[in-house]
Formats: sequence, structure tokens, C-alpha cells
Amino acid sequence: MPFAFIEFGIFVVTLIDRFATLRAHLPVWMQDWLEVAIPVLQMLLIIVVAWVLHRLFRRLIKRASDHYEFPHELLMPINAVVRWLIIAGSLLLILERLGVSASVLWSAFTGFATVGAVAFFAAWSVLSNLFCAFLIFTVGPFRVGDHIEVLDTAEKPGALGRVVDINLLYTTLEDATVAEPGTLIQIPNSLIFQRVVRRWRMGTPVPADKLHQPAPAASDAASEPSPAPKSATFP
Repeated sequence: MPFAFIEFGIFVVTLIDRFATLRAHLPVWMQDWLEVAIPVLQMLLIIVVAWVLHRLFRRLIKRASDHYEFPHELLMPINAVVRWLIIAGSLLLILERLGVSASVLWSAFTGFATVGAVAFFAAWSVLSNLFCAFLIFTVGPFRVGDHIEVLDTAEKPGALGRVVDINLLYTTLEDATVAEPGTLIQIPNSLIFQRVVRRWRMGTPVPADKLHQPAPAASDAASEPSPAPKSATFP
């Protein structure tokens, strides 16, 4: 259905262009009317096509989310990026129909692109975490409920715990190496892709030597009170 709307929009644009070429053969009063009507119709058509594209992309993103089980936190920025791209493209087309020259549009676009590139590098650490969160949700190196150990190398011990939450910036672990339950470790998502990750799937027991070991209880002999010293006797 959306593709039919797009084809209809292309047909209407072609029809409007043909009316514009036949404008010289029309009466003067109609030519003046068409000078206003044709740009207005073209702008309305651009808005309608943009709305249809937005609905189409939202439906595709929703289907991909249902298939790959994307979290709700990831859908919001993706939909926002798609929406603003469509709005920006529609605005450029509308400005072109209003008579703004292509050189002015290109200068404005390059200026915004430069500012965007500077902002991108300034916020690289945050954006890298967002991208790594997207990879975690799609590739699935681990899931909530798994036990993972983030290592510098395969030989040295690292952060070990059960995955309790994955958001756009951090992966949160419940530390399995301390005695106090509820101790949380927040690891940046970008750091996970720079380290060796050892994984135990949900339901797979973690080796006991990696978990917290309670301190050994004192022996019974040590817990018994020492006998009182005997009094000295003299002959």
C-alpha cells in the first residue's frame, strides 16, 4: 500500500510538471493562478509522501524489532533519527520549490554537516556506547540472566557477575565475587568489545572457584575457652 502512494505521488509530480509546460497556452488569469497553485500542490505532495515514508519506515523498524527482540530503549533513537532525516529531506525539497537556489542549500548543508561532524567527535564516547549497545542487542554475545566475566586477558581474572540490565550506555552486572548480595558493576558497552568476555548461559553453573568463598569457620578447639592456669604450690 505505501508503494502505491509513492507511485501516485510520482505520477502527480509528473502531471504538475506537464501542466507547467502547457502554461503558456493558457489564459493570463489562469497562468497567474497556476504560479501559486502549482508550488502549493507540490509542497502538499512532498508532505504527504514524507508522511507515508515515515509510516513505512516505522512499520519496517517495528517488524525488525519483533524479529530481533530489540528493547524499547533502542527503538526510540532509531525512530527519532529516521523521522528527522525525513523531515530534513522534505524541508530541503520544499525550500527548493519556494525558489531557494541549490548553491544556498548546499552551503547550508555543508555547514550543518561540519557542525555535526564536530559534535560527533566531541560525543564519540557516548555514541560508541550507543552503537555497541545496538550490536549487543542484535548480535547477542550475552543476554540478561547470563553470567559473564570481562577480562583484560584470558589468564587474568576480571569483573564477574550476572547480567541484570543492558541499556544504551552500560551493561550492569550483579557482582558474584563479593559476599554482599546486590553489589552492582556498571561496565560501558564499548569496553565489552575491547575485552575478552567469558560467558555462562542462563542455567549453566559458574565454577565454584570463581565465586565468593565464605571465610572458614573457626575450629571447635580454638573456640573452647583455654583452661585456667593452675596456682603455684610450694613445699
